[in-house]
Amino acid sequence: MATTTLAEVTAELAQLEDPKTREVNARHGDDHGVNLGALRALAKRLKTQHDLARQLWATGGASARLLAILICRPRAFERDELDVMLREARAPKVHDWLLNYVVKKSPHSEELRLAWFADPDPVVASAGWALTTERVTKKPESLDLPGLLDVIETEMKDAPDRLQWAMNHCLAQIGIEHAEHRGRAIDIGERLEVLKDYPTSPGCTSPFAPTWISEMVRRAR
Repeated sequence: MATTTLAEVTAELAQLEDPKTREVNARHGDDHGVNLGALRALAKRLKTQHDLARQLWATGGASARLLAILICRPRAFERDELDVMLREARAPKVHDWLLNYVVKKSPHSEELRLAWFADPDPVVASAGWALTTERVTKKPESLDLPGLLDVIETEMKDAPDRLQWAMNHCLAQIGIEHAEHRGRAIDIGERLEVLKDYPTSPGCTSPFAPTWISEMVRRAR
């Protein structure tokens, strides 16, 4: 399908649209009705087509943008292009896929992390925190972990949902990965009680940071 056109792909996406899938996704704030397994199968057939990916993204449709993420070349995007795309990605699934499948593989990821971290838009800032959390886990050198805990302690309780979730993830990872800061991370989580009552399915770990930290540390022993 090397010569697949935008019209052909959008027609196939329309055929894959399912009202029940859209209804389920809508509960999570996502405005698309294509089964993700079917979307991945389509991407596998299309293979990497960066120009087509750009065209799909430009349509603005969530399904088209998810497909674009799967068939693009992450390292081919310029820094400013990724910044615009992230600000356009308001659907949670598009935001998450763009961040994890594209931005994290980009040579511009660290520059974008720093730019987004303190952005006044809480959704953009949540991306900066997500990239920081990866640094906490994989490359903590030069990060100010006590400073991150200071910001979390001061701002997480009243942060908007997406930003709060990202900050809480960072808090948990600091506690999980860095024993010297574990006690403080657990204490912050216990005092702020963010996500303490979040419904958790049987067999899953609660996102409440003290519980999350304790469980992951226990598993690592």
